[in-house]
Amino acid sequence: MTFARALFLPLAVLLAALLSGLAGCASGGLAGAPIGEAKDLVTASDESDASKRAHVRMELASGYFERGQMTTALDQVKLAIIADPAFVEAFNLRGLIYANLGDERLAEDSFRRALQLNPRDADTLQNLGFFLCQKKRYPEANTLFDQALAVPQYRDSGRTLLTKGVCLAYAGQLPEAEASLLRAHELDPTSPSVAVNLAEVLYQRGDYERARFFVRRVNAVPAVANGQTLWLAARIEHRIGNRAGVQEFGDQLRRRFPDSREFNSFQRGSFDE
Repeated sequence: MTFARALFLPLAVLLAALLSGLAGCASGGLAGAPIGEAKDLVTASDESDASKRAHVRMELASGYFERGQMTTALDQVKLAIIADPAFVEAFNLRGLIYANLGDERLAEDSFRRALQLNPRDADTLQNLGFFLCQKKRYPEANTLFDQALAVPQYRDSGRTLLTKGVCLAYAGQLPEAEASLLRAHELDPTSPSVAVNLAEVLYQRGDYERARFFVRRVNAVPAVANGQTLWLAARIEHRIGNRAGVQEFGDQLRRRFPDSREFNSFQRGSFDE
């Protein structure tokens, strides 16, 4: 089962895209504070020099991470941790960097360290859950997703529901995957990542008309549609028995993605791959 690249890219690329909210929370003064505690707004006068240095380093690290400069990002994260050894977001980002660099042991260790500092940090729960999903440790991953979703006032529930839904699909739990993705769609009905992954799950469940509805919304936006979304649409039309529809999406693949794996599959008539 292959789920849409709009979400499931290689780990080095996907973490940067899926977890793009990290840079914003890196500079947030209260992001590492236990949820539910009454805190004054942190202003410059409240921060120690060490804390200010840590936040500056973290902002630099986040920028390098988003640009794919992992070694430089790691250097800045290390300096942030030296300045503030209890900086939850720094350990969280360190986990993402090591995951991108392929060091699974240090990636997991970094996420675990962040959760030791704040067991209810929803961003770290989400990120570690996704990391474990990539390692096919599905029950552990879903427990972490549920813990993130249970954090009061968590602002990225849609992202976690999306990730959980795809992880459940990879685990073969299609009804549960559909339920999670539908909840994500309720929170963000314009998300192409949610729509295309929901369409894939519905296709795998044999619910072709509903799958067609969701993938058509994605393919209606040329800037969003890609070889995989067009190929999914062609496979759905094939299942429904709409030969004209199959040809329509095949023609789009030929025009827009002639060198793609999906167009090659279309040419071979391999609709059940």
